[in-house]
Amino acid sequence: MVFPQTPLDVRVELGIAGAWTDVTADTYTRSPITITRGAADEASALEHSKCSLEFNNRLGKYSPRNPSSPYYGLIGRNTPVRVSVPGPESYLQLAGTTSSYARTPDHNSLDITGDIDLRVEATADWYSPASQSLLGKWDSAGNRRSYLLRIIDGLVILNWSVAGTTSAFASHPLPALPRRAALRATLDVDNGAGGFTARFYWAPSMDGPWVQILEPLSNTPTTSIYSGTTPLEVAPVAATGVTPLKGRVHRAEVRAGIGGTVVAAFDARAQPEGTTSWTDTAGRTWTLGPDASVTDRQYRFHGEVSSWPARWDVSGKDIYVPVEAAGTTRRLGQGRKALESTLRRRIPSASGLLAYWPMEEDQPPGSTQAYSPVPGVRPLVLAGADWAADDTLGGSAPLPTARNPTTLTARPPASPSTGWQIEWVYNMPSLPAVQTEVLRIGVTGAAMRWVILYASTSAIRIEAQDADGAILGAFDFTTADALAAFVGKWNRLAIYTGNYGGGATLVQATWRDVTTNQWYYAGTAPTTGQGRVGEVSATWGSALEGLAVGHLAVFSTPGNGVLGVPPTTQIFEGADDGFLGETALARIARLGAEEAATVDLVGYGENRTTPSTRLGPQRPATLLELLEGIQDADGGILYERHDRTGLVYRDRKTLYNQPAALALNYLAPGEVPPPLEPVEDDQRIRNDVTISRAGGSSGRAVMGMGPLSVLPPPAGVGPYDEALTLSLYNDDQPEQIANWRMHLGTWDEARYPTISVWLHAATHLINDVLALDLGDRIQISNPPPWLPPGAIDQHVLGYTETLDQHEWTLAMNCVPAGPWQVGVVGEARADTDGSELASGVGSSATSLSVAVTAGQLWITSAAYPSQFPFSVTVGGEEVTVTAISGSSSPQTFTVVRSVNGIAKSHSAGAALSLTRPAIIAL
Repeated sequence: MVFPQTPLDVRVELGIAGAWTDVTADTYTRSPITITRGAADEASALEHSKCSLEFNNRLGKYSPRNPSSPYYGLIGRNTPVRVSVPGPESYLQLAGTTSSYARTPDHNSLDITGDIDLRVEATADWYSPASQSLLGKWDSAGNRRSYLLRIIDGLVILNWSVAGTTSAFASHPLPALPRRAALRATLDVDNGAGGFTARFYWAPSMDGPWVQILEPLSNTPTTSIYSGTTPLEVAPVAATGVTPLKGRVHRAEVRAGIGGTVVAAFDARAQPEGTTSWTDTAGRTWTLGPDASVTDRQYRFHGEVSSWPARWDVSGKDIYVPVEAAGTTRRLGQGRKALESTLRRRIPSASGLLAYWPMEEDQPPGSTQAYSPVPGVRPLVLAGADWAADDTLGGSAPLPTARNPTTLTARPPASPSTGWQIEWVYNMPSLPAVQTEVLRIGVTGAAMRWVILYASTSAIRIEAQDADGAILGAFDFTTADALAAFVGKWNRLAIYTGNYGGGATLVQATWRDVTTNQWYYAGTAPTTGQGRVGEVSATWGSALEGLAVGHLAVFSTPGNGVLGVPPTTQIFEGADDGFLGETALARIARLGAEEAATVDLVGYGENRTTPSTRLGPQRPATLLELLEGIQDADGGILYERHDRTGLVYRDRKTLYNQPAALALNYLAPGEVPPPLEPVEDDQRIRNDVTISRAGGSSGRAVMGMGPLSVLPPPAGVGPYDEALTLSLYNDDQPEQIANWRMHLGTWDEARYPTISVWLHAATHLINDVLALDLGDRIQISNPPPWLPPGAIDQHVLGYTETLDQHEWTLAMNCVPAGPWQVGVVGEARADTDGSELASGVGSSATSLSVAVTAGQLWITSAAYPSQFPFSVTVGGEEVTVTAISGSSSPQTFTVVRSVNGIAKSHSAGAALSLTRPAIIAL
């Protein structure tokens, strides 16, 4: 296609009856398709994407209630829509289902038993918590396991089997990968040292260069690979616990031997759109699963049509439907129901759960019942308590506290088996002076009738009684540390049974500090069966007044009968403190898994060596509020995808030191059309920033000197303050984040609210623009002489795209990229605290006399020759320093002038500083 002479191949498709239907022929070209994505600036909240287009409705096809329409009953509110243009090459689109794969039959060349080399180039969510298969011959159910390359939660894993029945593996953490990247795994089955060695690599593409990921992994003894009959698959579908890749695969190879003969060479790049079968250069014939497709389409918008307004002119001949489709956050933002607490969301999913009472109700005084979300479970009776009185547990909504007196009674359904576990969270203000009953568990079907937990300043006591109240077994835990850990903080208390052998049952109580994860155990082993839980009850008087309790759960899962081993069911783990301390991208991944039925949500950028910001507890809030809170705490970008319906969170660290994704030349036709208008305003200025940790301390950063400082004009601009409360892990974080936000808010550079590209006039940029995404860096070379010298360097936060038959434009919303160019250890240079010219110089002088007014002297070329040359700026002129001499101030700089095109004289006292001083990243 020769665009724009040939009309641009814009395709519009509607999701009708579960399939994409091409409706391009009904899409009017008289009104261009307009797409808006992202934010107007870095201060804006997440905005839903928009797509404006117009359908020809002369036949009534797009009137949802028109029975004559072929789409009657199939279109309506939130009908999916997508818009695409052709890309530079084809790829294999995979849906992440068991019917989405590319497959070639087994062949003797694929039955590799010795050294192997697997390679895949894909566009994927590399850090998804889901285990995703990439390439291999693997059938778990049929015991036909040979080799498998997969990813999970930021790990790359190579699995292989010696006999087809069991799996061996090697794995490494992934580095920070671009969205499109290649992975490679090799296995040397006999490394010559009595063992095997696995190695992992990554590259920008399968063309390399390959970079080894960490060190080789070796073990003994030597190994081999099972020669099975399973077909070779891209995105294998028969690996238990592993889902096929959701994303794009561009190429894949299997080699017999490390760097050896290519025995399979999957390559979708040159295949025509719609291809379902072909033979590769190694002679393998590939076929696609029903949910996989080969396409070259590059999607510019995915969204939903929420309304279908009918319009017509006075003649009744021009009948049309103008629609504005919206991204998924529009729908997510319609409902304001908060997600429930992490405990309430997590516990009902537990295996073996018999009954559960969250006790999070906010009820008036005198209320006595707490409902259960588990079907068939009667309400818990709680009389005398103050409902919703304690809101200090990170993983819960407010919980009740005991008054004097308070009674609790809960009766779970009958258990299908003997053995049990009771667990709840509690916060006891102080230990009673005398032994006081905390909880009583009624047991049926065993000689043991009651299990009672007591607490006092002298002991935590677990006691088993028979029907007459006789003690069958008891234990007093008197250790001072265990007693101190039982009170004054949120704890989890679990009481559970296990087979102790010899007809005895181990009855064990364990409490765990929700924050420190310290466990304590008390147990006794009477001669009795384990029985079943019949009821849970308590009566609390003045000694336990103020006791906060909640999330009582009963499980039919006994422990393993070993003292000092935690209970079998660990469903409370992590959720009890609201996942305190999990990283921003770990929370994105968890919410994405929990809310998969609501939204496709993934993160981009984290690796295990440079994790994203650690967060505070996840409190009840709407999904969008939680996501925006993650963005605010970590400082990355949350945005809607264009390649599929869903959301992406881009970690802050992916914004540091990016290479330019789009290089523009102001002098080239169509690359930077007007308007290019730098703005010097105060929209982004924040020079007094206070950050508070929710439930913790605060940190403040103030710019006290400089042109954007809090000083009144003309010395500064006056105060521009900002105060935010963020969900953070500890009290060290607020000050660091405050300083970073002040750094962003006091970056002294003009912003470019709009930078445009006319792709119909600069068609050579189309592929780069198709690969461009929000947060990426763009640069404009050769700016006009009335603007500051040097390249214009910006980050893209949003854009408006216009698609027509013969015009294709992009207007990008940008902010300076400068503050994101941070120091790298071993490469960064620190500036002096103050330097100025000791004497004036002309425009052509090659020697400068520089006085240090504060801080240390500049390094000399004699002492540090490898550190030269470098650039400094004086009076807006960038000069290259080739040498420095002098052991006291002033020092002599030998320089090359006018590096940035500015040549002028400078007076004595002109400030001099590094052109690119080190910025310490957050």
